[in-house]
Amino acid sequence: MAKPPSQNTPLTEHLAYLLAQANREINRQLESRLAKEGVPVEQWRILKVLFDGNGRSMGELADAVLLNHPTLTKIVDRMVSDALVYRVQDPKDRRKVLMFCSERGKILCQRLNSLAMSQEAHIVENYGNKSTNELKRLLESLIDSAN
Repeated sequence: MAKPPSQNTPLTEHLAYLLAQANREINRQLESRLAKEGVPVEQWRILKVLFDGNGRSMGELADAVLLNHPTLTKIVDRMVSDALVYRVQDPKDRRKVLMFCSERGKILCQRLNSLAMSQEAHIVENYGNKSTNELKRLLESLIDSAN
């Protein structure tokens, strides 16, 4: 059983550091795969969330794709210019704007999903299905307990 860090524990043994390092490496691998389509990871996340056809407010989208509002707005503006997503005024609340994935965006998202699935398959190949599923379960539990 792992013991909690002490004053003398090296940075590289802290859970927060290990999670950040793992996140950096996984994102680097995914970015490398998505670069074949010229799309950053953040754009794939946006397309993936909007793919279901359910409009999302910018606040909902920011939470879902793990981005702050100013960064999301800049990325979405570019994606609107590229005709990958579009804005519609919320019929229930005219002060809100809902984001949707365009047909062009959906086609791109399908290609990107294949690349993302190949990355996850690579991880499963290296660590095994059981270990990968256990890691996902542990991370989900950690996230749930933090909320």
